[in-house]
Amino acid sequence: MQLKQILAAGAAIAALGVGSAAMAGETLDATIERGTLLCGVNTGLAGFGTPDSEGVYSGFDVDFCRAVALVILDDADAVEYTPLTSQQRFTALQAGEVDVLSRNTTWTLTRDTALGLNFTAVTYYDGQGFMVPADLGVTSALELDGATVCVQPGTTTELNLADFFRANDMTFEPVVIEGLDQVNDAYFSGRCDVYTTDSSGLAAIRNSVAPVPEDHVILPEIISKEPLGPVVRHGDDEFFDIVKWTVFAMVQAEELGITSENVDEFMDSTNPVVQRLLGTTPGMGEALGVRESWAYDVIAQIGNYGEVYDRHLTPLGLQRGLNALWTDGGLMYAMPLR
Repeated sequence: MQLKQILAAGAAIAALGVGSAAMAGETLDATIERGTLLCGVNTGLAGFGTPDSEGVYSGFDVDFCRAVALVILDDADAVEYTPLTSQQRFTALQAGEVDVLSRNTTWTLTRDTALGLNFTAVTYYDGQGFMVPADLGVTSALELDGATVCVQPGTTTELNLADFFRANDMTFEPVVIEGLDQVNDAYFSGRCDVYTTDSSGLAAIRNSVAPVPEDHVILPEIISKEPLGPVVRHGDDEFFDIVKWTVFAMVQAEELGITSENVDEFMDSTNPVVQRLLGTTPGMGEALGVRESWAYDVIAQIGNYGEVYDRHLTPLGLQRGLNALWTDGGLMYAMPLR
């Protein structure tokens, strides 16, 4: 009887496996049929994702969407961008309004489970900080007792803010505003004493929005871990794998010293890791269900991770820090492409 029960359970599990496989690929198939990747981005954050006067988006997060579109559709420009606030982003992804979310979104347990989402890989290791007007004379976040603080709702920022003040036996008055432009206006007009968000966002806002950047100081305390990266829905492992390994391929290229300018010089490399990455030894493309030149195309047309970082974030004064390669003391590390 026990053996029969075990065999029956195994058959049931196998049946579930077949059913799951049949459901896989829905997002990927829809993207291919549509001929366009639907990418959810920020409503406008310098360096990460902003539209120009003609509505064309560019930025660090945007380049990862372009890379995914290139892998799936062989066209980095086959992307339709949807600007989403922190309140809108998860609902839009869950509802299928976008295929992938690539806009400074923190990987947390509840988001990864209860919301039915999958975080693919970390593209930027961040942490929450505080910015204040220099003329306040504040040098530490521990001096902010009683301050009014501008913060966006529906974010880990809002929760971390409350935790930090409670843990340090301080009080604060939140000024909660959803739109990024509106919260920027509130802070720079003096409606609140403090601006809190990811430290990368503070640097971007200080350098691109502040009338006089030197009039504002980012305090030294980092009060949280904010691993940011692209997000997809549960239920399509093929699409999930492509987004994830596109990021890893860009990091791996930097680890190997392969750039958009010298990638062709590596096509004759005898290094087996390089051969697998660039597709001269076939297998990695087949494993993902795409052409073997997928990573070569991304590196040649968009660049490796470091090139994307330097193109968009270095001009903002954001040092690599935790986002340096693991070989340089950072946390950026590609899973083995083999």
